[in-house]
Amino acid sequence: MYRLLIIVLIICVFLIGCASHPVINPHLPAPGKIKKGYAVSLENVAPYLWYRVGVNDKSELGIRVGMPIYGTGLDYSRVVYNKDNKWDMINFAWSLNPNSNFDFTYYKFKTKKADDGFLRSRWFGIRAMIIPNGITNGSSNRFGFLIGSQRNPRWGMEFGYFHDPTSIPFSDILNLKWDNSSNNLPERYKKKPIKDEMTGFPSEYSRLTGLTFSLFFDLDAPKKKTKK
Repeated sequence: MYRLLIIVLIICVFLIGCASHPVINPHLPAPGKIKKGYAVSLENVAPYLWYRVGVNDKSELGIRVGMPIYGTGLDYSRVVYNKDNKWDMINFAWSLNPNSNFDFTYYKFKTKKADDGFLRSRWFGIRAMIIPNGITNGSSNRFGFLIGSQRNPRWGMEFGYFHDPTSIPFSDILNLKWDNSSNNLPERYKKKPIKDEMTGFPSEYSRLTGLTFSLFFDLDAPKKKTKK
């Protein structure tokens, strides 16, 4: 038992991930409405808690608290277009992690009512991601896309990738043998290491830093009814 606790503590302290992003509300904001839960993500490793509150019918604030610290962040969402079951939203976010980042995301949402009355939501987003001072003391500007879905009130998911073309060429995104120390590469790529030599964590230039896959869980969702 004690060994298990020690292993968990080591994971929480040392596996602190390389980036993080906000958990957005896949439904329209409502004044004073509060949503809370937790999330696990590929990029942050350790889980984090999230809390969202509606400012009015167009705006919402979000807070994340990482465990122990990385993944913590703030964000603000604003609906800029709304018609029938579709709406567009912009989100500004800041996240604390080894490659602390700012995000600007433009989302497009669409909902459809399920047989049980729940509004299933799916979305697409365009994101600009800025890392002003990463784990190797460099900066990275990234751009990419994301998709997400919530088909029941208990959990949802989001997947995306944001690329920095100055660290790895577009033609080599899927090249698993990419080596920035190769003699055949231009000098600008050699000066951008893909991992931190001291910790071994992905640097601000790594493809892993631009990859996101998260599962978020709503603690206020009604419990699933069991068949008698």
